[in-house]
Amino acid sequence: MMNRSVIIIVLCVLGVAVGLLLFGTRHSTTLPLPEAANTTDAPASSSAPAVAKNSTSVSSAATQPPPATPPAKFSSAAAPSVITPASLSIEPEFTNLPPATVLENMRLVFRNYISMFGSNPVGTNPEITQALDGGNRRQTHFLNAEDGLRVNGRGELIDSWGTPYFFHQLSGTEMEIHSAGPDRIMWTSDDLVIK
Repeated sequence: MMNRSVIIIVLCVLGVAVGLLLFGTRHSTTLPLPEAANTTDAPASSSAPAVAKNSTSVSSAATQPPPATPPAKFSSAAAPSVITPASLSIEPEFTNLPPATVLENMRLVFRNYISMFGSNPVGTNPEITQALDGGNRRQTHFLNAEDGLRVNGRGELIDSWGTPYFFHQLSGTEMEIHSAGPDRIMWTSDDLVIK
């Protein structure tokens, strides 16, 4: 009799877990883009390119995204509330420095890091940003906003147009720094690259 009760309890717990899993994936929402943005943002891992709203090759009316609609409200009894960080929607401050100067400043940051630690920081953009901004064994901050070096709300170093840099480590002491350029699309002819 006791074995039967344990089996029933386990099945009930599994049923609730599966129900929560299904409910959570069916009603997921995404954050709308800020209204002041001039271009659409594409995730770095997306294979679909972002299209500029004011592009000369496509009419701006055809590229306007649909108006952002607020996420659906659910009763607190139906689903737990999800709190998202407000910093994700904050745009970094603009820099008046020329993009080539900002990129050169980025190169100097890596050279200074190599001088202190003997090799490049490694990892993804946020991991490298953290290492350059005090998350290293000496807690040294290499990033200076006055040099045009900006970090977005996701902790990524971004270029003059607000697109995250792509860092390609060529060796222990050489890093290729890739900016998407004014079209904000990586791997196109207007990209800025420096080693």
